[in-house]
Amino acid sequence: MPSVGASLFWIVACAVIAPLLAGLFPRKLVPEVVLLLVAGIVIGPHVFDLAVAGSEIDLLRELGLGLLFLLAGYEIDTAEITGRGGRRALLTWLISLALAFTVVSLLSLSHLVDAGTAVAIAMTSTALGTLLPILRDAGGLDTRLGRTILDHGAFGELGPVVAMAVLLGSRGSVASIVVLGLFTAAAVLVAFIPARVRREGSRITAIIRSGSETTSQTTVRLTMLLLVALTVLAAEFGLDTILGAFAAGFILRRATPEGDETLETKLDGLAFGFLIPIFFVTSGMAIDVAAVASEPGVLIAFVLLILLVRSGPVYVAGRFDRGADGTDPPFTVRERTQLALYAGTGLPLIVAVTGVAVDSGDMTSANASVLVAAGAITVLLFPLAASLLASAPEPVADSTGPGARGDQNPGSRP
Repeated sequence: MPSVGASLFWIVACAVIAPLLAGLFPRKLVPEVVLLLVAGIVIGPHVFDLAVAGSEIDLLRELGLGLLFLLAGYEIDTAEITGRGGRRALLTWLISLALAFTVVSLLSLSHLVDAGTAVAIAMTSTALGTLLPILRDAGGLDTRLGRTILDHGAFGELGPVVAMAVLLGSRGSVASIVVLGLFTAAAVLVAFIPARVRREGSRITAIIRSGSETTSQTTVRLTMLLLVALTVLAAEFGLDTILGAFAAGFILRRATPEGDETLETKLDGLAFGFLIPIFFVTSGMAIDVAAVASEPGVLIAFVLLILLVRSGPVYVAGRFDRGADGTDPPFTVRERTQLALYAGTGLPLIVAVTGVAVDSGDMTSANASVLVAAGAITVLLFPLAASLLASAPEPVADSTGPGARGDQNPGSRP
């Protein structure tokens, strides 16, 4: 069995090689995340057995997952998700969840699906944390389409996490809702601490600011403390640590409502430079290639179901989107297709949901590998297809014909 040191070496080597390979593809059409997953499969115990995920590696993996969701929560504009677009995204996710349970129930009648609740929740997820670097590279975060993707992504991450806590917990739904409410109240209390310190302009605030550019790196250390505190708090409440990480991102945004470019750069370096790649490589290491190869039909079916359950409702919702103030033109068919493809991209939450199902004994490791592999396929194909749609020439509309759009809103897509 490979040692911890050897395992970490190969994992970090994969993290270095992946962006170099991604740069060889025109316009980086193959996301780096996919190459990290593939690299993990290659070095993992199911192929060359060069690396294993022991307790030490698992700790780094959990920190990477936590930072992935912290940064996703940090990108969410509270005003945006509570506005018109956010309400539409929430309704769309609820429709996706209802559709997922309907599909799973029908499949369960034929005994084609085990752990139906976990499978249904997994199908409604959106990997916002995974999409962030893709959208950043494409320059699409500040566009109207990018903001809409963030809306759907926010509820595509938060919704499944809450559903996991309520529906997959061992306490029962009512008790889980009570515990979730208690955690929310505790997180709100934590959120007042940085806001209070910032408002008072105390000596502590001055020390934090002066230390942020020295070897003390006070703002980074405080951010990591916030992340660890919220994930530990979530674990103490018996909730998934992803919920704590996502809450930490919201609180960090509340503490810096105008943003902090210096802090963001440092967090990007720590997260995307080291810890997040470890999460994706180790996720690839957990995929049982033989199990996936033995169930190609299940693999394809799950990808198609994600398109139906998650991408379908988002595509329809895009038809009624008129922007934040309700005066923008509707998205074009191409933009709605891009939106649907991005929304259907899932992986981290699929990993989390299947992990909970395996730990509870409701799902086998082989079936979990197939579902995780399907999530990896969505990360590979869906953003790639959306990028190709964005770069393809826009068809020229007949400005005199019925239904022609005078404003094609060229800046609304990445």
